[in-house]
Amino acid sequence: MQITTIQFSTDSSAVATIQTDCLIVALNTEQPIAEQLPELAEATQGFVQRMADAGELPRTAGKTVTLYHPTGLGADRLLITGTGKLNKMSDQVYQAIALGAGKALRDSQAVRAHCLIPRLEVAGRSPSWKIQQAALALDHSDYRYDLTKKPKDDAPPATASVSFEDLEGAGAAVGRAGHIATGVRRCRMLGDLPPNICTPVYVAELAADLANDIEGLEVDVLDEDQMQALDMNALLAVGQGSVNPSRLVHLRWRGGSADQKPIAMVGKGVTFDTGGISIKPRELMEQMKFDMCGAASAIGTIESIARMGLELNVDCVVALVENMPDGKSYRPGDVITAMSGKTIEVQNTDAEGRMILADALTWTARNVEPDMMVDIATLTGACVVTFGHLATAVMTQDDELAGELLEAGLEAADRAWRLPLWDEYQPLIDSTFADMRNIGGSGAGSITAGCFLARFAEGQRWAHLDIAGSAWRWGKPESASGRPVGLLSNWLINKVA
Repeated sequence: MQITTIQFSTDSSAVATIQTDCLIVALNTEQPIAEQLPELAEATQGFVQRMADAGELPRTAGKTVTLYHPTGLGADRLLITGTGKLNKMSDQVYQAIALGAGKALRDSQAVRAHCLIPRLEVAGRSPSWKIQQAALALDHSDYRYDLTKKPKDDAPPATASVSFEDLEGAGAAVGRAGHIATGVRRCRMLGDLPPNICTPVYVAELAADLANDIEGLEVDVLDEDQMQALDMNALLAVGQGSVNPSRLVHLRWRGGSADQKPIAMVGKGVTFDTGGISIKPRELMEQMKFDMCGAASAIGTIESIARMGLELNVDCVVALVENMPDGKSYRPGDVITAMSGKTIEVQNTDAEGRMILADALTWTARNVEPDMMVDIATLTGACVVTFGHLATAVMTQDDELAGELLEAGLEAADRAWRLPLWDEYQPLIDSTFADMRNIGGSGAGSITAGCFLARFAEGQRWAHLDIAGSAWRWGKPESASGRPVGLLSNWLINKVA
């Protein structure tokens, strides 16, 4: 979907004269239409106000009604989305309004639209923020997975373009939105692909294709022999039960100065997770194709910032494995020596994400020497128990880094919340037979997973993002969410703002 701005004056004739397939407006039911959009009230000669008076306008944020060939307008359609109560307006409500409008637009026959949703007042948010978030929400609703499922002959067409008023900062906002939307789509597509296609080798080849396509983006791929030579035994142990070989992918973007230390993102990429010998229950196992969404979001983010030419040095390292039960699989009771030299007692082969990240974090620290690094992983079901599907969990002992990530999440309407990573939790993963075990006790499951990773990030400015709840909705027939590409992209953009 192309996102643009147009010169659009605010005189009374402007709304009436704009030519588009669909004009999108957001209206509340608490104020006269003439106070909200006087141009619309005048152009429609009171028709929309009469709808409001008759109770025909949507009241709930994101609920919509579409009028075809509306009176007094040059647009073929008028799409009206509700806003909910004015005193409840927030970043998340604004996002819901735009997502609802995007869904109605995608379900229509319109392919071009002009959006006036940024006319809404959102406390503390600039016109450029409102344009960027509306554009991202419209693009998000426009996404349809079609790589292994052809659309029906009568399926509504994809939206070709959406335009916005050329308000202050609009040009930069739509530029950023377009690139971030590309990364979100990449993340969603990778998550949605079936695991017989989206294998570790497939993702590595896609990363190589991205590097060929984007000038300045570079890639290296380590195969199993190369990782074995580096003693990456924790990562390799997880994948050794699969016929699909494991890979470590390193993407580099050098938009900053030569002496600028890079920021690193490290993604968990378990392209399918049966749980291994500690096999998962049958119910919803098919959704374990989403267990590589940490890797997908890291790849989507570096694609976003590379395409926008961000003046920052950024590295993306993704560990790619498939966790399968087999005669060669690693077992509960095994003791594995990780790349760092630390030993791990395996008590649950379904706690595999932290195993592969242990070596990926060590490799990144040694080879990238980053200024700071953030790992992203669909790591623990306990995170879903804690937050449901609303928040990403942030764990770090670096207060400044935590603040940056939380603020970036608020700016992107891609919220996160911090969990403690206190030293008092560390004994829960102590082991009699190794330096540590790969699970804690029955409590604090997300935190003990963070404690495990912290032992492999020693000496680094590091944070862990558990996206088990935010990357997709468990049990729902929906695609990957694309989170936290918005959070990560905003965080990196803020580094050069």
